[in-house]
Parts: sequence; structure tokens; C-alpha cells
Amino acid sequence: MAEYTIRKIPFFDPVKIAISGQAFRFKILDEDHVELVAMGSYLQIAKLDEDSFAFSAKGSDFDKIWAPYFHLDFDYQAAVDSIDEDDKYLRSAAEFSRGIRILRQDSWETLISFIISQRRSIPSIMTSVERLCEFTGHEAKMPKHLDRPFVKPSKEVYYAFPARDEMADMSLEDIQGLGVGYRADYIRSAIDYDPDLKAWENLSDDDLYAALTGLRGVGKKVADCVMLFAFARFGRFPVDVWMQRIQDNYYNGSFDISRYPDTAGIMQQFMFFYERMNKII
Repeated sequence: MAEYTIRKIPFFDPVKIAISGQAFRFKILDEDHVELVAMGSYLQIAKLDEDSFAFSAKGSDFDKIWAPYFHLDFDYQAAVDSIDEDDKYLRSAAEFSRGIRILRQDSWETLISFIISQRRSIPSIMTSVERLCEFTGHEAKMPKHLDRPFVKPSKEVYYAFPARDEMADMSLEDIQGLGVGYRADYIRSAIDYDPDLKAWENLSDDDLYAALTGLRGVGKKVADCVMLFAFARFGRFPVDVWMQRIQDNYYNGSFDISRYPDTAGIMQQFMFFYERMNKII
């Protein structure tokens, strides 16, 4: 008998989260099932009804690992309600994106993944990340059984994202073989530098930003993504060419993040998803 956890969660849509561009190890199995690998484990989510979901993890693991990962302690409706009434565009984006939550990911995985992500499409990023996980060969923790309400996983074996120590012996040629191009040098540099990301959790935003951008190949956009998606700095507002286009189109070139000091990153996700799904970017 499968061991799983059922939770009623408002403002939660795993399918939207899977395609929001925050993480690169989600897969949509069908309209009601999503699978992912994170924190060394495989997880499948089954939608049961409007706000009710089954997670392929026992209750203690759900509370310890997955509730923080999906930012379930935050009131997203309150964030939506805080949007200026006269900002019709952002209100439309937030309503369209209802269910997206900011993930709290592993910091090393997020750093390496977003170094890989520079100037690449999401499918190509996902391919390189999977190659890295398969190369290092650390199998992800799997549920013992997956009965209904779950469906068959898309693969037989899943691999966890490697820790820095598991990547230490990779040569530059090994990394280049992942299909990451010039970014191989940046990945090798991050491995050699061996940043103490756990200690960096205690840094101020300014100091954390300085530490991240001090790494070779980490610019403003990558640093902001790592701060937002791994260090829970929800006031960060990553800007790439697509987000700049949104600002140019709707905000005269610059979105006023000071209006949302603790939720600017959430607003950024609403905008990005809204535009992406409407094929404007």
C-alpha cells in the first residue's frame, strides 16, 4: 500500500509551477500529475480536487522537506491583494498565474543550474542538468510503491542533483560533455571555489549579492535568481531580456520594486508566466 500525504492547499498549482522557469527537474505527466526530483528525492503530486493534492511522501517528510520547498507557510492571496488597484496589468498577471509559489530550492543546485541557464532555452537547460545528474550517478530516494491516486513515473531510475563534493573530481572535459558550452569554465570555477552556501544564508541581501556576483560567471540576473529561488529573498526581482521587455511594454522601462519590498520576486513570477503562456515573450 502506497504511503502518501494529502493536503488541502489554496493557491497551489503544480503544473504552473512546473513551467514557471524556477527549477529544471519538473515533468508534467498529465493534467493532474506532476513529478520532480529535489532535495535528493523523487516526488509525485496528484491533484484530487480544486485545492486538494496527494504527495508521494509520508507526513513527516512532507512537513520537513516539501512544505518549506513549496513555500506553504506564506499567504499568496495576501500578496495578490496588495497589488495596486490601478495596476491592471499586474492584477491580470496575478490572476492568470494563480497557484504559482516561489520554490525554496537547494542552494548549490540552484547556483549551478542558473549558471547553466545563461542564454539558453529551458529544454536545453533541463537536458544539461539531467546529464549532470546521470553522470555523477547518485540515485534519488524513491517511494516504495506508487499506487492510485498516482500514475507510473516517466522513468525507471532518477538521479539526485550532485553535491559539490560529488562534482569535485569532474574534469573540465567531463563538464563540457554535458553540453553546457562556455559555462563549463564557470561551473569548474564554482566547484574549485567551494562557496560556503550554508553560511551565506546568514548574510544580508547586499552581502549575499556581493558574494554571489564575486563568483566567476555569476552576474546580476543569476545572482538574483539564486537569491530568490534558493535563499528565500523574496524581494529580489531578476531581470533578463524578457523581463526587461515586460518593463518596457508596461512600466516605462522600470517596474517599481520598492512598492513590493517583500514580494517583488512573486510579482516577477506572475509577470513572466503570464507573458510566456500568452506567447508574448
